[in-house]
Amino acid sequence: MNIIDLSIIIFYILLTVGVGIWISKKASKGLDEYFLGGKSIKWYYLGLSNGSGMFDISGTSWMVGILFLYGVKSFLFMWLWPIWNQIFIMMFLAVWIRRSQVMTGSEWILTRFGNDRAGKASHIIVAIFAIISAIGFIAYFFEGIGKFMTVILPWDLTLNLGQSTLLNSEHSYALIIILLTTIYTVKGGMFSVVATEVLQYGIMVIAGVLVAGYTLIYYTDIQITSVISEEWKNIFFGWELDTHWSSKYQAFNNLIDSEGYKMFGALVGMSLFKGFFASIAGPTPSYDLQRILSTKSVKEAAYMSGFTNLILFIPRYLLIGGIVVIALVTLAPQMSENPALTGKDLEILLPTVINFHVPVGIKGLLLAGLLAAFMSTFSAFVNAGPAYIVNDIYKKYFKPEATSEHYIKISHIASFVIVGLGVFMGFYADSINSLTLWITSSLFGGYVAANFLKWVWWRFNGWGYFWGMFAGLVVASLQFVLDQNKGSFEVGTWLYRLSELQAIYLFPIIFSFSVLGSILGTFLTRPTDIFVLKDFYKNVRPWGFWKPVYKALKSEDASFSANKDFGKDMLNCAIGIVWQSSMIVLPIFLLIRDYPKMIISLIVFLITSAILKYTWLDVVRKLPD
Repeated sequence: MNIIDLSIIIFYILLTVGVGIWISKKASKGLDEYFLGGKSIKWYYLGLSNGSGMFDISGTSWMVGILFLYGVKSFLFMWLWPIWNQIFIMMFLAVWIRRSQVMTGSEWILTRFGNDRAGKASHIIVAIFAIISAIGFIAYFFEGIGKFMTVILPWDLTLNLGQSTLLNSEHSYALIIILLTTIYTVKGGMFSVVATEVLQYGIMVIAGVLVAGYTLIYYTDIQITSVISEEWKNIFFGWELDTHWSSKYQAFNNLIDSEGYKMFGALVGMSLFKGFFASIAGPTPSYDLQRILSTKSVKEAAYMSGFTNLILFIPRYLLIGGIVVIALVTLAPQMSENPALTGKDLEILLPTVINFHVPVGIKGLLLAGLLAAFMSTFSAFVNAGPAYIVNDIYKKYFKPEATSEHYIKISHIASFVIVGLGVFMGFYADSINSLTLWITSSLFGGYVAANFLKWVWWRFNGWGYFWGMFAGLVVASLQFVLDQNKGSFEVGTWLYRLSELQAIYLFPIIFSFSVLGSILGTFLTRPTDIFVLKDFYKNVRPWGFWKPVYKALKSEDASFSANKDFGKDMLNCAIGIVWQSSMIVLPIFLLIRDYPKMIISLIVFLITSAILKYTWLDVVRKLPD
């Protein structure tokens, strides 16, 4: 690595850690300041922080790989998360969530189910889910940063003990970066996380613009169009994927056939089915939920969520699209000659391009930007996960009376425990892709049913929530075990078939078990206390099946009205998904020089922005401060 690039990276790391530690003095006042920044941080800083936290290096590596292989329609793979849950949050969920005035997602659950045994059971299970998902994401980041750093940096950090390898180079690099990030995150809490993430967002935008500008100047239209086909540039699809690559690049067609997504219509249909329920279920109890709860008011929660969507996708896809263009021109010919090409080869496209095909200076800024992407997302989870251990388990059930200094010290310990467990899980992860699919399809699949029902059905109670979440978590965990041991099952057995099935197609099974647990748990136990339901419904005002509660409130206050905005909210969400998608494909079409489609994408973005100004923004402005 050139000394200029190395100097940029070292300066960035010192600056980030320095800013995080310098601003950490504000976090010492109490848990509210430590985990939520005292609800005093400006909404646009929280939006930048939230967007920065979603700009992770593991996800970016994965997105580079699928855009390279599947072309422009790969943006539909983003629905696996689904990324448009951020649209649902923007349109109505941020407002519902922020009205609660609590610190964590599991504490919020008590406002829905009460503080009796059923409420406490629901409270504990969502805290456990939050902790497990934080550990799973840390493992996902551990796997991604290790792969990235070993391709970029020349030093072999393998640690041997005699004939045995204690740590390979990937794990050593990952541990070093994770330790540095954990130090300032643990010390400063939300203040340090937001301050460093705003700084990191700026670095990531500069990196994206530079790499996009470099590809536009250095690579010609002819070089790009000689590699990709018309189908590669087509966002539309049928039930089956058409041939994406010419016969010269048959190895890539073979890889598409082996990945399990040939029936693309089924994948999109399953993503839509899962995405609708997952989106209404609301954000999982992690960093984006913490950002909503950290805002000053209900209005600012909505502003923050909308701003996150606006600032995230174009700079991110300038970076991703730029890297893919370089990979198409420089790496595709050699890769296509590899008969044993696998999905894991796509996971190292990002660091390979940066290492060998980006000029000095831009390389250093790009590496700093990607390190920023990792550190910002990682720090967000390290801040969010321990909140559930300390506030929802330790403080509530073990030591309800203690000083702020004591709770913050326990938060530090909890942070290191979560990081340690995530790293341990990362040692046994097969690949970024396997972790991505497990988190998005299996783990979150167990979350969806219970959290969808909690908004829309008055009869759904704390025990229904507990057993719905528990059933989903158990089946999701079994799926992870099957996936990690797929090579040990006898061919033809049902265990073998389940282990070979793509995680997204297991979602209906996990969802069904979770629904069954939710329904049985609800009808075999008594309803939630009507006073709890009235307080929740009057405060949060969700739409759905709340007729008995609405009647009770109406009898007390004739002026009380129900939320009848379901149709308007769903229309806004549909428009918002198109708006969000236009921000993804716009920079891709620009970088592959398909200017007619780029102009269409820009027009769609401007039209949907104008519509949302009247149907969403003007409504939000009328909300109380």
